[in-house]
Amino acid sequence: MDWSLAALCGLTFVIHIIGTLAYAVRIAGVRTRRIAVSFALFNVLVLVSRTSNSFQGPFLAKRIEQALHGGALGCLLSDFRWMLLSATAATVIGTLAVPSFQRLFSRAVLHFQVHRSIPKLLVHGFTKGGLSFTRDSVTAPAATHLRNVRMTRELSPSLIALNIGAQALVTVAVFASLYAGALNPAYRVTASMLSSVINGAATILLFVFIDPHLSIMTDDVVEGRTSEASFRRAVVCLAGTRIAGTLVAQIALVPAALLIAFAASWI
Repeated sequence: MDWSLAALCGLTFVIHIIGTLAYAVRIAGVRTRRIAVSFALFNVLVLVSRTSNSFQGPFLAKRIEQALHGGALGCLLSDFRWMLLSATAATVIGTLAVPSFQRLFSRAVLHFQVHRSIPKLLVHGFTKGGLSFTRDSVTAPAATHLRNVRMTRELSPSLIALNIGAQALVTVAVFASLYAGALNPAYRVTASMLSSVINGAATILLFVFIDPHLSIMTDDVVEGRTSEASFRRAVVCLAGTRIAGTLVAQIALVPAALLIAFAASWI
C-alpha cells in the first residue's frame, strides 16, 4: 500500500467513523434532554467529515487517471476493496466507541449549555480536566447490550433490511461510479455523475423510512413513552446494520460498476 492509497483509506475511515458516531449523538441528546444542541455541536464533526470527503474526491480521481494512463487498471479494484475495508473498520470501531462517545458528548453538551461558545468548548477539551474526563469516559460496550441486540423489538425486519440497503448504496456509490468510469473510459464523466443518482436513492430510503422512525423513538424516550434501554438497543442495532451495509457494498462493488458503465453508455 503506497502513501496515496493509505491517505485515501484514512479519509474514508474518518468519513465513516463520524457517520457512525451520529448514533451516539442521539443517545447523548436523550440523556441530556438537549437534542437540538447535540445536533448543533455534532455539526462541527460533520464539517470534518465533509472536508475529508472534499479531499478524497480529487485524490481518488487522480489515482484513477494515473491508472488509466499507466495501464494499471487491474490494481484499481484492489484499491477500492481496501477503501471499502477501511469503511467497515471505521464503522466497527465507531460502533464500539458509541458508549464512550455518548458520555463524552453529553459532557460537551452540558459545558456548551453553560458557556455557549464552541471555541471555549474546544479549548476545554485540551485542558487537564477535559483530558482527564476524556480518559475516564473510555469504556467498552456492555456485554448485555450486545446480547440484547438480538432481542430488540423496536425495529422491524423490513426497516433493518432497508437500512442495510441504504448504507450499502451510500458506501458504494462513489467507488462504483468511479470504477465504472475506469471500465468504460469513453463515458467516465457520465459514470462519475451517476453517483449522485445512487446517493439520491439512498437518501430517499434514509429520509423517508429510517430517520423518521428513529426521530419518533427519540421523542418517545424524551416524553417517557419508551425506555432509554430500548432506545439504546435500537441504536446499537442500527449501527450493526451499518456494518452489514459496508460488507454488502464489497459484494455490490463490481456488479454496480458494470451496471453504471452500461447505463453511462446507454443514456
